[in-house]
Amino acid sequence: MLHLHTPVQRTVFWLAFALIAAFLFLPLVWMVMTSLKPESEIFIRFPSLWPDAPTLHSYVALFSRGEMAEQLKNSLITAGGGALLTVALATYAAYSFAKFRYRGRKPLMFLMLSAQMFPFAMMLISLYPMLQWAGLLNTRLGLVIAYIILALPSGTYMLYSYFVNIPTEIIEAARADGAGELYILHRIVLPLAMPALVTVGLYSFMWAWNDLLFSLTLVTAPELRTVGPGLLLNYLGESRSDWGGAMAASIVISLPVVIGFAFLQRFFIQGLTAGAVKS
Repeated sequence: MLHLHTPVQRTVFWLAFALIAAFLFLPLVWMVMTSLKPESEIFIRFPSLWPDAPTLHSYVALFSRGEMAEQLKNSLITAGGGALLTVALATYAAYSFAKFRYRGRKPLMFLMLSAQMFPFAMMLISLYPMLQWAGLLNTRLGLVIAYIILALPSGTYMLYSYFVNIPTEIIEAARADGAGELYILHRIVLPLAMPALVTVGLYSFMWAWNDLLFSLTLVTAPELRTVGPGLLLNYLGESRSDWGGAMAASIVISLPVVIGFAFLQRFFIQGLTAGAVKS
């Protein structure tokens, strides 16, 4: 525990704390203030932090165009679907690696985790022709599959770290009472692993929600675009950029993740720290 005994130590501590807080929160404050500025206050040589004539024009225009609602829906479908399927697949894979002993178990796990070593752009090069062959380019399902492929290795390892620490005696006692393996997993293990499941789901959802590279490449139809490509293509251009609208859109599309994390942060922190110390 940190003890600050002298005024100099306390002063240095609070100055360092203020500098770190300013570094973290000043961009967020600038984004909010820019979204409230009229265009005449944004494109000036020395812009001020606080708007002289605050307006909600950027937010009104954001929803009056009708594109944002469609893009939010597409992102919720693809990111939510990818997160749910990632949790389901990672659960079975991690439980198998943690609680069963069979030939090739560790090499298979390491092979799955090795997918994280490759850059996402390289994986996209391999994934694109596969989705094209399956007829899944320019579809929500194809984007969901891409999100599963990218989030599954890390999600499996998170759950593996949690399942390893669940006492095997509980599982053996259930087997002795005649419970089947699926019953043990669904009724005994998963309730104990709820923090880890929430962590993997939230991690997968956040990654998919913030994705730009895969959604911009695999989906080109305007009616299927997610929030990342929509923000880039609608507000930022070579000749002119709508920075007020871009900041307003950035705030709106950040709300689902912020709200979800606010409600689930207790489970998220427990899930991240559960595998740190082996019981």
